[in-house]
Amino acid sequence: MSAPVFDLASGALRFWVLQPDETLMGASISKETLHYCFKGDRNGDNAVGTYTANQKRIDDAVRRRVANGSIEPVLLRERDLT
Repeated sequence: MSAPVFDLASGALRFWVLQPDETLMGASISKETLHYCFKGDRNGDNAVGTYTANQKRIDDAVRRRVANGSIEPVLLRERDLT
């Protein structure tokens, strides 16, 4: 599995989540969502660290979205994490 990476051009962290069927699903979360939901840096400087510290909650949100029919890539929003 690839490590999460912050894409400066889009302002989003891109990452992959292992699904119950053992497949990987690509997903992303914006620096703004990381900031508002997890107190991450506004500029995304520590996006990977913020993701790592909250990985279970973020990955679970991706799995919920996929279970409800979302397809790759899953873009998480604030409402997915509340």
